[in-house]
Amino acid sequence: MHPIWYSLDINLDTLHELSKGTMSEHLGIIFTEIGPDYLKAMMPVNEKTRQPYGLLHGGASAALAETLGSVAAALVVNPEEKACVGMEINLNHIRPVREGRVHGLARPLHIGKTTQVWDIRISDDRNKLVSVSRLTVAVIDRTQVMKNPDASMLP
Repeated sequence: MHPIWYSLDINLDTLHELSKGTMSEHLGIIFTEIGPDYLKAMMPVNEKTRQPYGLLHGGASAALAETLGSVAAALVVNPEEKACVGMEINLNHIRPVREGRVHGLARPLHIGKTTQVWDIRISDDRNKLVSVSRLTVAVIDRTQVMKNPDASMLP
């Protein structure tokens, strides 16, 4: 299979650098694998990601899903010209998680010139499905979103 990524030079270290100082870093989201048409990450289930009942918080699951889908979407476009921003996300909870880690897998359903749709599946450490999500992003001119349009998002 031919990779879908704009640049084949992208690596996990670069993605971790982009996460510094963001919600991803705060929640402990770590990118774990870049495949030819998918991106994986994991997140711990701990005091930062649990709700009061001791279960993985739905918002934390949504943050993992949106992080995976948004980063994957950004890796498909030319970062000097385009940016990808979320338009809509939905998430269905399948089973609760109390401890360990959750693992997300993002794959594209549609990659267009103005929109992308990503399927994100989150599983627990036993590979049991925890949630399914669909993220739609808009592909826009990067000058519409960047504080400094001359700076590259990707190093």
